This record gives sequence, C-alpha cells and structure tokens, in this order.
Amino acid sequence: MQRVLVVDDEPAIVTLLTYNLEKANYEVESAINGHDAVNLASEKHFDAILLDLMLPGLDGVEVTKQLRQEKVSTPIIMITAKTDEFDKVFGLELGADDYITKPFSPREVLARLKAVLRRTQGGPATDSEFDDSQQLRVGEIMIDQATVSVTVNQQRVKLTPKEFELLVYLVKRPNQVLKRDQLLEGVWGFDYAGQTRMVDIHISHLRDKIEPDPKHPTYLKTVRGFGYRFEAPQHD
Repeated sequence: MQRVLVVDDEPAIVTLLTYNLEKANYEVESAINGHDAVNLASEKHFDAILLDLMLPGLDGVEVTKQLRQEKVSTPIIMITAKTDEFDKVFGLELGADDYITKPFSPREVLARLKAVLRRTQGGPATDSEFDDSQQLRVGEIMIDQATVSVTVNQQRVKLTPKEFELLVYLVKRPNQVLKRDQLLEGVWGFDYAGQTRMVDIHISHLRDKIEPDPKHPTYLKTVRGFGYRFEAPQHD
C-alpha cells in the first residue's frame, strides 16, 4: 500500500484529504506544521507528500528546501491558496514536483497524485511509451529504466521522478524541436495548459544535474520561440 504524508494546518483539509486518500487505498499520516513534516518525512518512508504552502512557522517552501537538502527525494505536491505565480514557481525551483491551487476537488488531488506516483512504483518500464528499451545511452549519459537511475560520466545523478520522466522523453526524441505544450502533455500526462513555466523549471534542474556547463548546455538546447531540443553528440 502506498503511503502519503498530508501536511496542512487546517483540520478540515486534513480530514478531507485523509478520507479520500484512504478511500482510494492509500495509507495516510498527517502533520499540522512544517517542523513535524520535516521530522516525519526524514524518519519514515512515504511515497508522496501533499504539502500546504502556507504553514505556521516553517512554511511549505522551507520544508521542501530542508527535505531536499537532506536528500529526501520523496515526490512533493504543494497545495497553495495563493494565486501569485512566484510562490508556485519558487516551490518548484526548490524541488517540489507539482502544485494544486485551493479550492481543489478530491478527484483532482487523486489524479495529480497518481500522475506523480506513476513512475515510482516499478519505474517507467511499466508505461508502454517507455518499454521498448531498458537502457539508453547518449554521450556520457546512461539511463537505466529498470532501476530508474541515471549516471553521467559514470557518476550517479539523483533525479526526481518527474525529472527522470522528462529526461527519458527527451532522449527518446533526439534532435527534435519539442514545444513546451508538447512536453507538458507528454510528460505530465494531463491538462496543464498555460503552465509552461513548469517545463522551464524542470529543464533548468536537469541542466544543473547532467550538463558539464549548465549555462552552455551540450545536450538540452533551447530553441528560442519554439521550445527545447535534446541534441545527441555526433561521433566520428
């Protein structure tokens, strides 16, 4: 049974999420503040965290920051009542995998959660789009889909589930110019219309982790006015 940590200081929200998650056969624990969230997520295994942005004391952004600094890679879905794009983008830049804006429907939460968890149980090889080859190699990058692992120059690189999905999607389409909307649909799996900033953030994270010089990328090239292209090195 998959385990989810719900973090929100509003009892009604915790009750609503817990009820619907348990009804969908998830095991649920909860926390009402950021300090408890960090302690629980650091000490116990969770498959995902639903994390409110506006928490008393230690807010959701700081919780995300601390967990990522402690190398806790559990997927995080931020829940925010804010409409300011900066807060959402900042949370994603720190390592959150997705966000949901209040008010939300339980059905939306379950759909987003399922999408985030899709690759964490058994890896991308369970999806028909990614089952034709277990290992992919491009230049110094080696991707093993069976173990959901990536090495660059024989050094293990730690990616979030969504970063891994995005990298595989790009590698399987070498030298193609892919629009942001196309990447949203192909990787996130459902309607994120107008949220192309999410793609830019994850591309930036990937560059930091796989590029020798992220400011002058070898693999992940920006095609201005269109989107991105994964450029496979040419060998003589």
